Amino acid sequence: MYVVWLDWKVIELAERDYYEILGVDKSASDADIKKAYRKLAKKYHPDMNPNNKEAEQKFKEISEAYEILSDPQKRAKYDQFGHAAFGNGAGGSGGFDGFGGFDMGDIFDSVFGDMFGGMGSRRRNGPTKGADVRVSVQLSFNEAAFGIAKEINVALWDTCDTCHGTGAKPGTHPETCRHCGGTGQVKFTQNTLFGSMTSVRTCDVCHGEGKIVKDPCHTCNGKGKVRKTKTIQVDIPAGIDHGQSIRIQGKGEPGERGGPNGDLLITVYIQEHPIFERRGYDVYCEIPITFVQATLGADLIVPTLDGNVQYTIKEGTQTGTVFRLKGKGIPHLRNPKVRGDQYIQVKIDVPTKLNEKQKELLRQFASISGDEVYQGRKGFFEKVKDAFGEAFGN
Repeated sequence: MYVVWLDWKVIELAERDYYEILGVDKSASDADIKKAYRKLAKKYHPDMNPNNKEAEQKFKEISEAYEILSDPQKRAKYDQFGHAAFGNGAGGSGGFDGFGGFDMGDIFDSVFGDMFGGMGSRRRNGPTKGADVRVSVQLSFNEAAFGIAKEINVALWDTCDTCHGTGAKPGTHPETCRHCGGTGQVKFTQNTLFGSMTSVRTCDVCHGEGKIVKDPCHTCNGKGKVRKTKTIQVDIPAGIDHGQSIRIQGKGEPGERGGPNGDLLITVYIQEHPIFERRGYDVYCEIPITFVQATLGADLIVPTLDGNVQYTIKEGTQTGTVFRLKGKGIPHLRNPKVRGDQYIQVKIDVPTKLNEKQKELLRQFASISGDEVYQGRKGFFEKVKDAFGEAFGN
């Protein structure tokens, strides 16, 4: 009931329709009403809106509306007589205070699920997937390029062979927890500003397991599982790159309460190659050639991932020139039939030790070419001086 004082007279304002408060039609089903309430209660709950009087008032309204409309008998009375059916107190059961004994456990789980990662029974007692296990493996350059089968040792939890996973000593068995009745949870009621609220929490006796092992297995100390090292064969696909991971489903830690196993994640690290460098699916390498090969042209023996091949360079090849060998790179990870290319950069290897005869022949070559052996061709700054005048040199 909303009241406003005006000129010292009390005027009663019409109370809001419960269906309007929840935002549903009068023909709404029980499921629709519950869904609407959960959504609004989560939005306006005081714990979600601290020190917000407006949200607090709205939470009271939607809680009062839901208390009436969620009860078939009260809803029928409300549909027939409206607010008058309940006199001064909603539901005729002591008014709004305490929500008329309404159990808030279900909505409490929804409201606080996002805040605390979920407190409901669905998470506590349901099957839980096992944890993923991460390992690494080192590969050579060629192993990563063409793929290889590898055996990997992985330390995992596994079912105890002595107790077969029960955690109890052979000849005994786990007992149902009397504190929670085997549910793994206990209900508790709290008195709050808005009345008593009932919710659930993990049983602190069995720690949510629902069972208690009084005489634990000596092999696993009651855990039902032991640490074992397993050898797993993994097919490394061709074209995998440094730092990439392979996921093998179901080869991780075992699940809890019938849940599926986790996955095995294998991260690949590739050793450097003494000649090749990988860039994506292409391979790069540098080949030294002599001055004579670069000048006259030559048939070179070029190393590739598939072995040596012959490649002909033309006369007058300059140092730093790059040649491409199509299809001699890394196979594509998703389509091994498609390969990258190999790029060859030639670098002229200038000799550092010449005998007198070799030097004389080079002098003759320079003389024929019109070069001054000791002064050489015009350098960069000499060309600039010729272009801009003597003033450049001052």
